[in-house]
Amino acid sequence: MKRKPETSSTAQARAITKEDVARAAGVSHITVSRVINTPEKVSPETRAKVESFIASMGYIPNLLAGGLASRRTRIVAAIVPTISHSIFAETVRGLSEELSRHGYQLLLGQTGYSEDAETALVEAFIGRRVDGLVLTGVQHTARTRQRLKAAGIPVVETWDLTKRPIDMLAGFDNHDAGRAMGDYLYGKGYRRMAFVGGEDPRGMARFAGMREALLAHGAAEPVHLKVPMGSFLHAGRESVARLLDHHAEVDAAFFSNDVIAAGAAMECARRGVAVPGRIALAGFANLEIAPEVLPALTTVQISAHQIGLTAADMLLARFSGRAVEQPVCDLGYSILEREST
Repeated sequence: MKRKPETSSTAQARAITKEDVARAAGVSHITVSRVINTPEKVSPETRAKVESFIASMGYIPNLLAGGLASRRTRIVAAIVPTISHSIFAETVRGLSEELSRHGYQLLLGQTGYSEDAETALVEAFIGRRVDGLVLTGVQHTARTRQRLKAAGIPVVETWDLTKRPIDMLAGFDNHDAGRAMGDYLYGKGYRRMAFVGGEDPRGMARFAGMREALLAHGAAEPVHLKVPMGSFLHAGRESVARLLDHHAEVDAAFFSNDVIAAGAAMECARRGVAVPGRIALAGFANLEIAPEVLPALTTVQISAHQIGLTAADMLLARFSGRAVEQPVCDLGYSILEREST
């Protein structure tokens, strides 16, 4: 029985296949596969020709099928506490840029600062056979650790340090960074200080470091104002209002991130409160907003973008079978002084 010729309507309903591209380009389907999966093995002329037909025909490779054959999906998952403001954006950008240069795509999940939500995301991403995972922080549930150990895939923890990482780590010491800010503010002559931040492990470590420094200098116990985790500008406005109205003795405040500190600066400007004359303000992370508010914010500068690049490099090394020279990488921090202190 003769096969009926395809009509234009049935052709449009059928997805373009790898074989269609191969026929149009005059090459084998294996060559098309190589252009998609291992382009470095194809001559530049052939690669350009096949890529041109892929683009003009609208062909989308079935990456899952290729991944099942090679046990690789070329997908990496990153889990962050929040995408609501920019504190983790630079890390995600560095990670995505470096991975995409090597043909990997990035999936992103947010936990809302919940360890149980992180566990659910880890299980979902492992179930989708991601090639590697990037986590924020080093505090995880026992179930998360168990799942990651069983999965046997490369894992990079970020934004913190620990002597016992799950696998690899790219970050900095939050406790030491908080202590450095405490030393700095004390050295500037401030004696009654406050810390404003959420109860996430990294924020609490910054507070503990600041407190340790101040007590070592003989300064008073710092006021600790807790705000919702992942707070925005309004939390900064509200917290500095509480300090001004109920803790008149406080002459300097260290905020767990620059977004909250910027909100505090705006509230001081609205009230006509002199910064740093009446109260000094300092933030954390050196976000884009930090130098733009008036006065510009003193902050703890960290290498957020470099954290993402380093995590990507670690994963790419493992994917290619190379040893990671420095599986625990401390990228450090510095105090960046501006007008607010």
